[in-house]
Amino acid sequence: MKKNSVGLIVGVIVLAGAAAWYFNHGSGTPAEARAGGGGGGGGGKGGRGAQGPTVVNVVTPVRQDVPVVVIANGTVTPIRTVDLRPQTTSTIRAVHIKEGQFVKAGQLMFTLDDRADRANLEKAQAQVARDQATLADLERQYKRSQELFAQKFIAQSAVDSLKSQVDAARAVLKSDMAAAQASIVATSYTAISAPMSGRVGAINVYPGSLVQMSTSLTTITQLDPIDVAFTLPESSLSALLAAQKRGKVEVEARAGADGQPATGQLSFVDNAVDPASGMIRVKAQFANADTSLWPGQYVNARVTVSTLKDAVVIPQNAIIINAKGTYVYVVEADHTARLAPVEKVHAFGPSAAVTGLAGGETIVTEGKQNLRPGGKVRLAGAGDGEGKHGGGAGKRGGKPGGARGGKGAAA
Repeated sequence: MKKNSVGLIVGVIVLAGAAAWYFNHGSGTPAEARAGGGGGGGGGKGGRGAQGPTVVNVVTPVRQDVPVVVIANGTVTPIRTVDLRPQTTSTIRAVHIKEGQFVKAGQLMFTLDDRADRANLEKAQAQVARDQATLADLERQYKRSQELFAQKFIAQSAVDSLKSQVDAARAVLKSDMAAAQASIVATSYTAISAPMSGRVGAINVYPGSLVQMSTSLTTITQLDPIDVAFTLPESSLSALLAAQKRGKVEVEARAGADGQPATGQLSFVDNAVDPASGMIRVKAQFANADTSLWPGQYVNARVTVSTLKDAVVIPQNAIIINAKGTYVYVVEADHTARLAPVEKVHAFGPSAAVTGLAGGETIVTEGKQNLRPGGKVRLAGAGDGEGKHGGGAGKRGGKPGGARGGKGAAA
């Protein structure tokens, strides 16, 4: 009895499983086969119709003058910096300037103790006066001796002796005059004046300080005009020299992102390229009346080496670079894409000046990754009606007419 019950239960389970399989698979198979068969053929054609025009963004090239700029990092360097030192050993009597003060050439800055130098000068001047008196007396004697010799009162030897004494007195006077001049120069060392106009640095001495020839008193730095020194790669040398031959080369310097740009002119190109780094040293000079550039400051320098006149300018994201060359996609009148070879002449920011285009083409900037040469395109932002019509064409792709209708809508 138990065996019959178990068999009955197993049979019910088998029948239930068979019924479930029939309803889930067996009865649906014909409908799915019919749907797959009918849609399969249409789907194949419709699939090709669904691969309709590629949506792209386009621009028209712009014609403009493009400056060719070389960018470098530079340092502000003064044209002249003077380290003031005394030329004698003495003590500071007075300091006539303040730290950070702007001075003019010839302005008195320091005074040293000059008592000993003035005494030496007075002594030398007195010696000159004595020599002059001695020489005058000997000249009178010599003149008198000549008169006496003419009257036959004295011999020629006496006249010659006086002549020698006069010559010697003249030499002594000349020597003492030179010594007096040296004393004047030594006395002038006690008054230290500015050798040029500029800004005073830190002052290292005070009144009463003992100074020697090795003692640094202060520095003077010329701020206007001022130089900016930087280096350029040797690849830019030919363009830089050509620009110099054409005339003045403009250089722009900016200190930091928020700094105001200063405009100057190229003033120096070194006579040799550094073989180790392949760089060449360059300087530009700037008017700096407002002291916007400060010695030692780090700046960004931009050198305009040439200007491309009436160049064709396109966005850089429109350019395609591969192993075969550099290209852009051009949209033809029938809304097909064509690869056009170009050459990038100069890039600046998001744009680039190129050759190989006439300037009136329609250039693809976005969507080019889905394009193939000869493929149809549709401009982004086209009307909704056109888009719907194109979609309908894709759905009717099973019919040739529908496919052509889709292409016509894209066109």
